[in-house]
Amino acid sequence: MTTQHDRAVHFHALHQPGDPLVLFNVWDPGSAKAVAAAGAAALATGSWSVAAANGFDDGERMPLALALDNLRRIVAASTLPVTVDLESGYGETPEQVAATVSAALDAGAIGCNLEDSFPESGALRDAADQAQRLAQARKAADTAGIALFINARSDVFFQKPGEAHDEGMVDEALDRARAYAAAGASGLFLPGLSDERLIARAVQGSPLPVNVMAMPGTPPMARLRELGVARVSHGPGPYRGAMQWLQDAARDAMA
Repeated sequence: MTTQHDRAVHFHALHQPGDPLVLFNVWDPGSAKAVAAAGAAALATGSWSVAAANGFDDGERMPLALALDNLRRIVAASTLPVTVDLESGYGETPEQVAATVSAALDAGAIGCNLEDSFPESGALRDAADQAQRLAQARKAADTAGIALFINARSDVFFQKPGEAHDEGMVDEALDRARAYAAAGASGLFLPGLSDERLIARAVQGSPLPVNVMAMPGTPPMARLRELGVARVSHGPGPYRGAMQWLQDAARDAMA
């Protein structure tokens, strides 16, 4: 994996249904080195964690220039492939999303998350509009000559609490998955989805490898393998756990 292109191709190959890529999300070069030393196959940032570590709330409130500088330093800290959480792409138009993706590629990313909700409200974008944003992101990657793994995050399951999730929501997510795949997406990320039966339906119907997020209520890894999940990320969990340890240790030290 000597070149950015090589790392991108390798990252694509790590997404195998039934043998999921595990991404324990990082937020800075120090956390990246720690996760790499634990044996990670790849590194992924999480926007919530990166923002919190730098004193910002999530939702594109952290300046893009700062997020890209942080990405650049993470890439420099490891030889592993690095995928970056770009939230909604830091842009109102598809062309602005493409510019953000180009900047992330320049910083060394080989993958990115692009979500289909508005950062200010969490409401879903129109699927056709989101497909245009993804298509422009793919065009930017093609222009750069990098096989960027575009992880199309759909926030369908963040629109209702877990107990209200149903097959109709899976159908909506799959309709979006088909549109996103046609636009050039590489994977489908469904954060908030934890019901085993609904995960199975999503995996079976998706044209893209499915990514779920580990959280309370998510089936254990052995079951996710059986269901055919291709990627498991951890979102803000690692950062929250590290900060809780730090707070507890500081409290004990000062007692």
